[in-house]
Amino acid sequence: MRYSTLAAWAVAALLCVPAASAKAVDLEQYLKRDTFADIKLSPGGDYYAATVPMEDRTALAILSRSTGEVVGSFVPPRNNHASDFEWANNERVLIGLAEKLGSLDQPRLTGELYAINANGGRGELLVGYRVESKGPGTRIQPKKVEDVAAFLIDTVPQDDRNVLVSIWPFSEDPFTRVDRLEINSGRRQTVARSPVRNADFVSDAQGQIRFAHGSGADNNNKLYYRESSTSNWLLINDEGVNKRIERALGFSEDGRQAYLRVEQGNGPDAIVRWDPTTDKRVEVLRDPVVDPDRLIYRPGTRIPVGALYLGDTPRTRFFDEQSADARLYRSLEAAFGGDAVFITSSTRDGKQVLVQAWSGRNPGDFYIFDTVARKAEHLISRSAWVDPEKTAKVQPFAFKARDGMQLHGYLTTPAGSSGKQPLVVVPHGGPFGIFDDGSYDIESQMLASAGYAVLQLNFRGSGNYGRAYQAAGAQQWGRTMQDDVTDATRWAIEQGHADASRICIYGASYGAYAALMGAAREPGLYKCAAGYVGVYDLPMMFSRGDIQRTGSGETYLKEWLGNPAQLGEVSPVNLAASIKVPVFLAAGGEDQRAPEQHTRRMEAALKKAGVPVESLYYSTEGHGFYTDPHRREYYSKLLAFLSRSLGGQTAAAAAQP
Repeated sequence: MRYSTLAAWAVAALLCVPAASAKAVDLEQYLKRDTFADIKLSPGGDYYAATVPMEDRTALAILSRSTGEVVGSFVPPRNNHASDFEWANNERVLIGLAEKLGSLDQPRLTGELYAINANGGRGELLVGYRVESKGPGTRIQPKKVEDVAAFLIDTVPQDDRNVLVSIWPFSEDPFTRVDRLEINSGRRQTVARSPVRNADFVSDAQGQIRFAHGSGADNNNKLYYRESSTSNWLLINDEGVNKRIERALGFSEDGRQAYLRVEQGNGPDAIVRWDPTTDKRVEVLRDPVVDPDRLIYRPGTRIPVGALYLGDTPRTRFFDEQSADARLYRSLEAAFGGDAVFITSSTRDGKQVLVQAWSGRNPGDFYIFDTVARKAEHLISRSAWVDPEKTAKVQPFAFKARDGMQLHGYLTTPAGSSGKQPLVVVPHGGPFGIFDDGSYDIESQMLASAGYAVLQLNFRGSGNYGRAYQAAGAQQWGRTMQDDVTDATRWAIEQGHADASRICIYGASYGAYAALMGAAREPGLYKCAAGYVGVYDLPMMFSRGDIQRTGSGETYLKEWLGNPAQLGEVSPVNLAASIKVPVFLAAGGEDQRAPEQHTRRMEAALKKAGVPVESLYYSTEGHGFYTDPHRREYYSKLLAFLSRSLGGQTAAAAAQP
């Protein structure tokens, strides 16, 4: 069991948990929240800042590196989260806020930027719709009071007082701009305007805005470039013309060339080096199977040098495999015995780096590595109570679907298992652009502890495998996307991983849709189906929920789901009579992504068809349950439901505090 003294600040108290029965799952280790979500080293190396998951919000804590004590903190209101954050200088942190209604909801950035000193002082909202005027009695109004959203672009080199932020007016598909934001007063000055709607920006090493990438209501991506802050914008890529999407990543060390991420017509995305003078593009990295997941920067700089790829196993690749950057990573990978590694932050001089190491069995350990002394010091573990030696094994798999498309996924198997076993098929949510990456997954580990193998498939439409792979899922809800899940289930049976008589299908959001569609389309394959905060009536997505509220959202639904008049035939709510197995449903009354009406209608249709159905509703929960008692009841009911069909373990009785 791993332990770090630094973890103490995030754990206020421990429950006195009695030993769980040999035939029951102790839910406490799966319900317990991670010690932190993200952690970054300050530019001077004196502090750490870390986001701390709480029941219905995410706080930020700042710790002294020398003492390990919390010296500053920020706790937002309910359903608000410290989503992303950056050290603006060694003494001040800039925090981007997000809102999400439910634990499974995708965080929606509110566009508010909050700043706090390392010692906890001068905490202040700098920009966002909740910025208030100082009142009519004063002429000094350093902050602009306006309905806009702001997002950090970059810090300003050699300037510890200002950062660059993109400004989004509160209008549909706006033309955005760039402001220089003073991190103490909130004063802003516009330094660039976009030539395209909904633009993101990229700056160079001198803090000049050089790229703008965006799209309008038609979702047609365009990339613009300019030689300097006084030059005109030039269109260098138009998706509507060349059918590819390009996004700027940054500049080479000499600043003469730029790196672009290019979505190819076929195969995974590539990273190319682009020469603005000649317009020549040279491919520098492209994995044969998966897209780049995260860019690798030279420590202490914003110079891209490589990328992390999340394929069958995580791997790093570099523009120059003989470079010092590549050698640093290779030495770290060797030192951590096969675990994936990634440098998450560093001091400004690059001499100390914060390294994350993780695997499918390990939620993540963090180390401070001294690049001069070549020494690593354990800092903290994401979930210190998890022993990687006792967790379930996660292994990648690949096979060809019925139409020949190569599919990839992960199989989690209980510790000590061999041969055929009961299987739970778990399609991921999203569905488009989302993917399972084989990292430690709490739900899969919980199901494995109950005695089940867990199959997670990246069906067509998933991200990480190139543009064409994702596009192959367009308008395929309930069709080829569902065929992929069926084919993966049959593959698991044929390979001897699953007992064909004991298989259930379970998922959340889109995964819940796939679970109910699987039960409807393959009544002899699954013994039960469970849906959590799911969508079951596809035409209703065009009239209810948060996606259809904007022009680009409506375009997205039409492009990726299809004509609503034709979606009733692939809606589980209309196929209840075809479902012949027990069903468990759960939903939250505050869910805006998959409104509760989807589940209510699905339950009513199942009851009308005579299908055994259990349900669980919480009026105060959203897209995924937040509160600990609700989460415990949900997973207790889920395990009991699966046990009745598959024979696995149920949850142990709740511990008394």
